[in-house]
Amino acid sequence: MQRVIEWLLQSVFSLDPTSKAYQSLEFFILDSIKIIFLIIVLIGVIGFLRTYISQDKIRTWLTKKGEGWSNLIASLFGALTPFCSCSSIPIFLGFLEAGVPLGTSFSFIITSPLVNEYLVVLMLGFFGWKITAVYVLSGIILGTIGGVILGRMNLQKHLVKDLVADKKDLTTQKFNSIKERAIFGLEEAKSIIRKIWIWVLIGVGVGAIIHNYVPTEWLTNAMNSIGFFGVPLAVILGVPMYGSCAAIVPIAVVLFEKGIPLGTALAFMMATSALSFPEAIILRRAMKLRLIMIFFGMVTLGIIIIGYLVNILQPMIS
Repeated sequence: MQRVIEWLLQSVFSLDPTSKAYQSLEFFILDSIKIIFLIIVLIGVIGFLRTYISQDKIRTWLTKKGEGWSNLIASLFGALTPFCSCSSIPIFLGFLEAGVPLGTSFSFIITSPLVNEYLVVLMLGFFGWKITAVYVLSGIILGTIGGVILGRMNLQKHLVKDLVADKKDLTTQKFNSIKERAIFGLEEAKSIIRKIWIWVLIGVGVGAIIHNYVPTEWLTNAMNSIGFFGVPLAVILGVPMYGSCAAIVPIAVVLFEKGIPLGTALAFMMATSALSFPEAIILRRAMKLRLIMIFFGMVTLGIIIIGYLVNILQPMIS
């Protein structure tokens, strides 16, 4: 797909591949296709599975695990999924559709973009195992504790009803064949796509512009010039941005090599990975603005705390 897009932009539209306009457009097309494809596939699969698995059983199983354990399980599952902040949304919506508690669902969407196999491999190569281990554990702990806190705040009323309202238990419905179940899952996916596709395009479009037009040198100078308050500034700068692990980790390495404290560099990477303006735009179709602000605020505070702790521990783990 990437080669087709490159051919289209270079041969048909005669764009210079080294220009920021080309890079932004390529980023926009690729990520839009990826996210929409993931929504169709993942929501379709979850819809198909919901015809076999009782929502009551899912809720009961998670309840038996107890608060904290269910959040830890969701956070660990998030760490195993190789998705960015926007790509994690389809599974998050699928959790809500299946009746998974909101706090548990939040644990997944916090950790999923923060920790994944690809990022771990890159960090091992750039930073070594100690820093990588601290980062992974921080992401899992943040997802677990953040989900517990958000789950206790009774925020269900701030979900958009027509998208994530309680669904009828599908195991009570009659499906005559696997084909009918698959068709049901596909219809579920199409229903959600019709409701959020415009938000996906707007969100990825904004992310493509920010990702390719904000220079690393500007970020470094800004964080170096503010001293102790570099951690919150790094998080504030990182939240609006959006990018893949391949882009985020090298930026964090450059910041660290240019004298930015380790915790500050990791806080920037965590903020860029876990939260993004495009993610907020896409979530706007599933959540009311107040819930998005609470979610972003909680995760932002957690990342700032982790950044300061890592700065304190830097002599031990560097």
